[in-house]
Amino acid sequence: MKIAVTSASGHLGASIVKHLRTLIGNENVIAIARTVEKAKHLGVEVRKGDYNNRADFDLALQGVDAVLLVSGMDEPQKRIEQHRNVIEAAKSAGVQKIVYTSIVGAEENNAFSPIVQTNRQTERDVQESGLDYVIGRNGIYIEPDLEYLETYIKDGEIRNCAGEGKCTYTSRQELGYAYAKMLIEDQHNGSIYNLVGQGITQSELAAAINAVFDTNLVYNSVSIEEYAAERKAALGDFFGTIIAGIYEGIRNGANDVPSDYQKASGRNHVSAVEMMKNFKNQQ
Repeated sequence: MKIAVTSASGHLGASIVKHLRTLIGNENVIAIARTVEKAKHLGVEVRKGDYNNRADFDLALQGVDAVLLVSGMDEPQKRIEQHRNVIEAAKSAGVQKIVYTSIVGAEENNAFSPIVQTNRQTERDVQESGLDYVIGRNGIYIEPDLEYLETYIKDGEIRNCAGEGKCTYTSRQELGYAYAKMLIEDQHNGSIYNLVGQGITQSELAAAINAVFDTNLVYNSVSIEEYAAERKAALGDFFGTIIAGIYEGIRNGANDVPSDYQKASGRNHVSAVEMMKNFKNQQ
């Protein structure tokens, strides 16, 4: 069984490749990357694949039994067509199964909703492809908060508009294992899974960071409008709006969803503290 992973040079794609290597061997894993050189370190065959170029994937997916489609990072409407390039190429190449990395989130009522809507469209495209499929809806990665830790420490706080909303954080490590299992095990076919951990508030997030990293952070909640203005000033309108929308969704309960992680992976999702310890040990 040959399995290909798109966007393999990215953090999530690389994690999936790593877990697949352990489960089925290097020789059965193909990494697809827009820039081939950036994926050479993964220790598997690397093929070129740019989401904007259907012809790339017509070649890259030859001889492939299953493909993992990592959701693209481009603007919302562009991503739909980019994902379709992979789906259509998979059909033409005789790929039997496609697994898609979607996201948890509200389809309307916050500034992140347009991103969620485009992911739902790709979910429909995958379901209508005629191929076996599995869809994972990823929770929010915990790594960006930990990579931002220096700024949190400098400010002495975690500050956003999530209020007391719960966020079911996950990690690229946990997701990598789940997606590897979803790719190689047929019992998942036709399923949509929420790939998330246990829900925690931002105050609980701060407390966990304090326990693992010996910090003294507090959580301060601000209004949606104030936080959006701050993020836009720091990141520009597009990314500032998206980040504010994510925390608005948390505030409104969009990320407090039941977890299917055990069903998808065959093991329990680790706790937020364990994810932080794993991150710390890898630094």
